[in-house]
Amino acid sequence: MNLGMKNLRLLFALLAAWTLPHWSWAQRSGQTIVSSEYIANPMPTPSCHASTLVESMDVLIAAWFGGSDEGNLDVSIWLSRNEGNGWSAPVEVANGQNDEERVRYPLWNPVLFRPKDGPLTLFYKEGPSPENWWGMMKTSKDNGRTWSRAKRLPDGILGPIKNKPIQLPDGTILSGSSTEDNGWRVHMERTKNFKEWTKTDSINRSIDFGAIQPTILEHNDGVLQILARTKQDAIAEAWSSDWGKTWGRMTKTDLPNPNSGIDGLRLRDGRQLLVYNHTTQGRGVLNVAISTDGKKWSAVAVLENSPGSEFSYPAVIQTADRMVHVTYTWNRRMIKHLVLDPSAFAPKPMPNGRWPN
Repeated sequence: MNLGMKNLRLLFALLAAWTLPHWSWAQRSGQTIVSSEYIANPMPTPSCHASTLVESMDVLIAAWFGGSDEGNLDVSIWLSRNEGNGWSAPVEVANGQNDEERVRYPLWNPVLFRPKDGPLTLFYKEGPSPENWWGMMKTSKDNGRTWSRAKRLPDGILGPIKNKPIQLPDGTILSGSSTEDNGWRVHMERTKNFKEWTKTDSINRSIDFGAIQPTILEHNDGVLQILARTKQDAIAEAWSSDWGKTWGRMTKTDLPNPNSGIDGLRLRDGRQLLVYNHTTQGRGVLNVAISTDGKKWSAVAVLENSPGSEFSYPAVIQTADRMVHVTYTWNRRMIKHLVLDPSAFAPKPMPNGRWPN
């Protein structure tokens, strides 16, 4: 009996020691993490990656690409809906089967977007590799239940490359895009009707930064900021003062980056929020930081911390109830969904970009 009680106490102590590092930040910050779940378990495919998230008519909708492995011909776009009673079983909504050419291509990086006036839109990439893929889109008139036939975007237009677009006051939809066929280069694309598009020149010189996959942060008076993934161990930024028509030089921030995707947004209270891997080595930690000006960032939460694992390609939105929702790749096997309460954020300074203990 005594031996059994000792073993039981030891088990509880070990469980407590394992759990505390994972949840201590949430406890200190007033339960920043409200809920945590997998969108589906098991997933319909062995591998999954690059989730996207949108709130559309009070429904939360997530999509991602999945198949046997990234870049394989069987990789397609999968989608799940949550009307408040849990996530629906994932369904395939796009694949790269081309009957005319009698070939199939892998699909990549879906992006869901709901314009102020217009149907729910799904952007994605199709093609053998990021160096020579092309942009595709579909629309849904029934809030993601069914989808139109796939339409190829105009030559030279890729659409939002990983992160959600923003819609400007005049109705223009501004997307952060990038190319990888001649060095990693960031550019921006604009449209009002998904038919006529324009794009900027490359914002970065690949000799300075190998940068892709920008996320757009909105400031006041037409000022926009992009933050981008790079090969240079740091997140890079660029600024525009004319609603994204022209951009300044891309420069390095204090925030580290292990050559992995990021995502951010402006909260309704005006603060900027960023979800990213705060490290230069691997993708085993996933973090949330916040800023009042897009320049000085403070630590908010550690969502994952397990060296050797992969927690990557976050997508983040704020829903009508002001909660922050994050989805991300969990070890390439699951898509994880967290809900954060921004009113519980307790920011801690990060001098020179160092994460606080």
